[in-house]
Amino acid sequence: MSVQYRVEMKDITKRYGGTLALRDFSIAIKPGEIHALIGENGAGKSTVVKILSGAARKDSGTIRVDGETVEINSPHRGKELGISVIYQEFALAPDLTVAENIHLHKLGEAGGFINWKKLRAKSAAIIESLGVDIRPEAAVGKLSVAYQQVVEIAKALSEKARILILDEPTAVLTPHDVEKLVTILFKLKDQGVSIIYISHRLEEVFRIADSITVLRDGHITGTFNRDETDIEGVIKLMVGRELGALFPKRNSVIGGRVLEAQGYTSRKFSNISFHVSKGEVIGFAGLVGSGRTEVARALFGADKKEAGKLFLDEKETFIDSPKTAVKNGLALIPESRKTDGLVLSMPVRENVSLANLKKITGPLGWLQNKEEKGITEKLVKSLSIKTGGIHIPARNLSGGNQQKVVLAKWFNTQSKVIIFDEPTRGVDVGAKIDIYNLINGCAEKGLGVIIISSEMAELIGMCDRIYVFSKGTIRGELKGSESTDQSIMQMIVHGGKA
Repeated sequence: MSVQYRVEMKDITKRYGGTLALRDFSIAIKPGEIHALIGENGAGKSTVVKILSGAARKDSGTIRVDGETVEINSPHRGKELGISVIYQEFALAPDLTVAENIHLHKLGEAGGFINWKKLRAKSAAIIESLGVDIRPEAAVGKLSVAYQQVVEIAKALSEKARILILDEPTAVLTPHDVEKLVTILFKLKDQGVSIIYISHRLEEVFRIADSITVLRDGHITGTFNRDETDIEGVIKLMVGRELGALFPKRNSVIGGRVLEAQGYTSRKFSNISFHVSKGEVIGFAGLVGSGRTEVARALFGADKKEAGKLFLDEKETFIDSPKTAVKNGLALIPESRKTDGLVLSMPVRENVSLANLKKITGPLGWLQNKEEKGITEKLVKSLSIKTGGIHIPARNLSGGNQQKVVLAKWFNTQSKVIIFDEPTRGVDVGAKIDIYNLINGCAEKGLGVIIISSEMAELIGMCDRIYVFSKGTIRGELKGSESTDQSIMQMIVHGGKA
């Protein structure tokens, strides 16, 4: 018997202590529908996912699956009902094979024995149904991120998933891999799988989703079919105010060269030469693995170079460690803020102080808590960091606010050049604009700024010039109106302007 809705959540409310995380949340998703759930960090999206998957219990409200009222009191019960969640951080065993990961929930046959031939054949059939070529016997840890995501989807299908929840599925994918994922999602849609799609990339949402629900402060501010609204309308519902242009205007005077690299070479890149001036924002474009991040790490002294010269303020400078880099005025906001940018267990104030402990150290070597507190509170206020206090662990902050804490750490130093590697990955549109304003503020103060980003719109909207990377080399440079999606991709693929 066919049903109108695969899953319905009606009047769901959830509190955590005195915090109202979700209020009267209602949603209904049809079989074969892709339904986007969007909102700023802290809007309630994660709470919805936890309640629907059984990781958290609702305080009130009703959930129906295929028309029947159900209680989802554990993740195991969620899976029994055909609900699977694929998070940004995959739940895979890297040392096991693709086939073993796909059927990890049910490896053994009767008697506890494993029929490996049958296991691989079943896995191959699922992978083939997704239109992807992955060997079932391949080790998952050796697969690309995109293929690991396919294994997660295949695992969900092996568990008879009818409701698939994807949390920021394209955050670390290349444009090419995003296209692969979109093709797979449309295949699942045709097979009748209902998909809840969570993403901060609104252009992507409007391309993929059939319908959109917007959350703000735990409450729904609107639910629409895709053609009933637009990006500007959704942004207003997300943040509760008009934001104007996504990429704010910058008023900076471009001065002399503050950093110049000549012939930088290592095992991962070759003959890299570029420059950035005071008050200028330049971009590094290219696919993942093109050498952009590797060059940034070598500039900062985190990785060793084999050849090349570096000039700061037109004076040749030798950087052999991050310590030397900081001493000479270089700052790196890394690609992974959680593993490389922050100590998550430490409070905000200690994270802010890490890059410049001398500033808060007294004559006898003791840390001056009052000085540290004053500096941190000033930076938290100026960067509009939303936190329950400077003593709160960094792990308790939203993604956008964690990124601002990393910025605060470097604003606490005497930086001349700041390198931003994927500065807005995984943050909502409101936090993105805040970060763009902070980047512009750096340039307006006369700093040189380098942005590395996989989002071409971000590079085009923020940068004065863009260097295009491919296979460990710089293929060319684009200025002003020359910078378009097409010209960047043309240079990546063919090494020349369109």
